[in-house]
Amino acid sequence: MLPQVIAVAIFIIMFGLVITEKIERHIVTLFCGLLTIVVLFGLCMRSTDAIMQTLNVRTLFTPEFWYNAGSSEDGSTGINWATILFIAGMMIMVEGMALVGFFRWLCMSIARLVKYKTIPVFITFMLMSAILSMFIDCITVILFLAAVTVELGRLLKFNPVPMILSEIFCANLGGAATMCGDPPNIIIGTSLGYTFADFVVNTGVIVLVALILVVVYFYFFFRKELTANNSDIDIANMPDPKKVITNKKGFIIHTLIFFLAVALLVTHAMTGLTVAFIGVFIALLTLIAAGKKAPTLIAKADYKTLLFFIGLFVVVGGLEQTGILEIISAFIGKISGGNPRLIVAIIIWISAVASAFIDNIPFAATMVPVIKSLAETENVSLAVLAWALSMGTDIGGNATPIGASANVVGTSVAAKKGYPISWRRYCVSLVPPTIMVLVAATLMIWFRYL
Repeated sequence: MLPQVIAVAIFIIMFGLVITEKIERHIVTLFCGLLTIVVLFGLCMRSTDAIMQTLNVRTLFTPEFWYNAGSSEDGSTGINWATILFIAGMMIMVEGMALVGFFRWLCMSIARLVKYKTIPVFITFMLMSAILSMFIDCITVILFLAAVTVELGRLLKFNPVPMILSEIFCANLGGAATMCGDPPNIIIGTSLGYTFADFVVNTGVIVLVALILVVVYFYFFFRKELTANNSDIDIANMPDPKKVITNKKGFIIHTLIFFLAVALLVTHAMTGLTVAFIGVFIALLTLIAAGKKAPTLIAKADYKTLLFFIGLFVVVGGLEQTGILEIISAFIGKISGGNPRLIVAIIIWISAVASAFIDNIPFAATMVPVIKSLAETENVSLAVLAWALSMGTDIGGNATPIGASANVVGTSVAAKKGYPISWRRYCVSLVPPTIMVLVAATLMIWFRYL
């Protein structure tokens, strides 16, 4: 009992300090991670195994970490080093693309295509975020689009924060449509034997309807803010997109590296190459292509975000090691009774609330055996429960800045570029559409399957 109390207390302290924004969030999570290791695992539990499992260093030296013929993701306890290495690799790739002017070229090309009108750009980027995230990890999508959005904001004289917030939401939403879009879907699909096509015809339909609702919502919510200060744009003097390319040869090489990364991510379930391998491999190619400028790319990587993730994984590891997540899962089973609609609603909404505050990867892994048991004991279709779990974990993460990896990365990119996003601004903007999509998902699953 005492270890569980301490684990929850450390998590609440971490969460409270992150919300106040008085201390940089990577310092908060690292400090709370240290408390977890020393106080919880060391003094209270006296468990070396808990420390080793949470630090999870041994996985780095296993062949399965780099190549996994079974195509399953690492849902183990503690620090998810695959996520850390993948994010680091994508950061370096994005910096390499920025170095040759790729993002400025892209944003100016899009701006010219829609005649430099802010609202069409806004809608285009939301749709692009959702569509790309169906096939590419949403972290990569946000790294890419957030950088472009900041450039567009400066060019067209609008605040990029509303667009970045919308892109984050749509990236998580789009990722729910396919098996490879979000890590929880990969866990659910590989654990229960569902395919890419299974997700497309089930969660994909829900996402399509939700995307229409979300685009309309954000259009009315952010319209005035996006068009407030850009009425005096001189279209005639806008630069030619081709002129912002600083190195034509480098531009071609870094663009090819990007498309290679996309291809590897889309096919990694078939090739067996893990996201950790892909991240490291793409980073090495980028550094080789950069030549003498490679140290500059390494220096520009956002190490504060990586440290934030490491500390967060350790604190969540404390919740896992003390059985808190299992208690939450068992609670769902007890209160659901035999009503299929109630079971679906409970899974969606508790998964959503939990995923808003803790990493949804271990939660999804914990919930898979729970829905298996519910399907057997309550005579409810396992597939229906799987789609409910997918939508709850994927969409619920949108509600807070730490609910999903894309949120952390997107807000970090914005802050790094001089546009910090507070917890209040984030939640006021994204909690309402999160609730809206969860309601739509619940109703669609009820009426389609039950």
